Amino acid sequence: MLCLLVVSYALALPQPQRQAPPANNDSKRVYLIHADELRYDRWRNNDAQVLIGSVQFEHDGARLYCDSANFFETSNSFEAWGNVRMVQGDTLSLTSDQGYYDGNQQMMEARDNVVLRNRTTTLYTDELYYDRIWNQGYFQNGGRLVDNGTTLTSDWGEYHTDTKMAIFYYDVKMSDKQFLLTTDSLYYDTRVKKAHIVGPSDINSGNSHIYSELGFYNTVTEEAELLNRSRLDNQGKTLVGDSLWHNGKTGISEAFVNVVFTDTVNKSILKCDYGHYEDSIGYAMCTENALAIDYSQPDSLFMHADTIKVFSFNLETDSVYRVLHAYNKVRAYRTDLQAVCDSLVYSSLDSCMTMYTDPITWNMNQQLLGDVIQVFMKDSVIDHAHVIGNAFSIEQLTEEKCYNQVSSKEMFAFFTEGHIHEAQAKENVVTIYYPEDKADSSFVGLVYVETNELRMFMDSIGKLSRIWMPKADGTMYPMSQIPPAKRYLDGFEWYDYVRPVSKEDIFVWRGKKKEDEETADL
Repeated sequence: MLCLLVVSYALALPQPQRQAPPANNDSKRVYLIHADELRYDRWRNNDAQVLIGSVQFEHDGARLYCDSANFFETSNSFEAWGNVRMVQGDTLSLTSDQGYYDGNQQMMEARDNVVLRNRTTTLYTDELYYDRIWNQGYFQNGGRLVDNGTTLTSDWGEYHTDTKMAIFYYDVKMSDKQFLLTTDSLYYDTRVKKAHIVGPSDINSGNSHIYSELGFYNTVTEEAELLNRSRLDNQGKTLVGDSLWHNGKTGISEAFVNVVFTDTVNKSILKCDYGHYEDSIGYAMCTENALAIDYSQPDSLFMHADTIKVFSFNLETDSVYRVLHAYNKVRAYRTDLQAVCDSLVYSSLDSCMTMYTDPITWNMNQQLLGDVIQVFMKDSVIDHAHVIGNAFSIEQLTEEKCYNQVSSKEMFAFFTEGHIHEAQAKENVVTIYYPEDKADSSFVGLVYVETNELRMFMDSIGKLSRIWMPKADGTMYPMSQIPPAKRYLDGFEWYDYVRPVSKEDIFVWRGKKKEDEETADL
């Protein structure tokens, strides 16, 4: 039974495919060049010439040396013991404690302390078969290849001295001072120092870890070209893409198609079809269907723009912070907050998100417009907003065509648990609001007021509860006598057709003009 198991295991191993020699390859004789002593006893030594002392053979351009040998002239072969060495040209040598050479097959079987040297590449093993016809050495019981500081080990492998290609299987490890690669199948081209990844593989280098099932890794430049959704991990940051390029020396990575960059430390995700990341300075950039996700709260924030960049500062200190830049057609969605603008900057230093060029934000039935809008977060929840220049606040009411409106030079909005509870307007304040009858919640009329400062307070569901202002000039119109021209302030527009309605809708750009709409590829 044990024998059957051994045979079955041997058959399961990858077997070297030795092609037949060319038809016109006439077998050349193995020549005995020297031996200190020669004995021949046909019956005692099985038709072998017994050679002792400084034995030397020559065969088809190769020199073979040993301390003693049994030379079978009839079969054109010999057994060798002690300081066995085969030299071919000035680039290849094979040494071992014992061996067997078949001149007809040009096959050398080397055993015990085997060392194969080919220029700067050295292979160590306890048993090696070297085929001179096809310039191929292979082992089946463990081997170690050393190439200019790079070490490659495995249970089974082969090395081609003409192409300089090493093919290793089973418990493969490749390492030097900078990295460790582990896999079960690996091709390594010693000419260009490039490892061909052909199966599940892990590469560890410093704080970086790479997982790939298909790709290339250059041991000199530390550049990796990876395919098939390979993954790069670095201290809580993960980069995945259909294809990846990574330089271990510079820490620069590029990813292509279906790219996902996850930062578990800051609880954020970047998605795109092209991504660029520089680990040393904490810089990330994504474009082509770019999407940023903040999942620090149960209700995630989704933001799309043509290009998104992340800059990191004070990386080597306890005061590290990041600044996100999003520009060209920014759209953001969260259930309690939606926004659009042309460009946006978010700094984790003060948790402030600043929107430029036609910014609009919505919270429930509230809409804010201005030249610049700043939204300040606290524990990833909106805390307050600051509208700078041409501020315009609109609250949509249940009554058709009824909106509470405030325009001013500057405006503030304060939130509690994601709901607005107070709004302040300063300088050149003009407002329209509809006071309610406390008895039946019906609207009493429309109040038009001009003042220099205004404070509006909302209840827990966002409805206007009271207003404070200093000296003001105003007029009240009963509901049945409201002049149509007084229903809206100058510049009024309810941009419901612009507002993102879902996380998928942020990919569809809609400008302030209804005809200014385009669809992006999801």
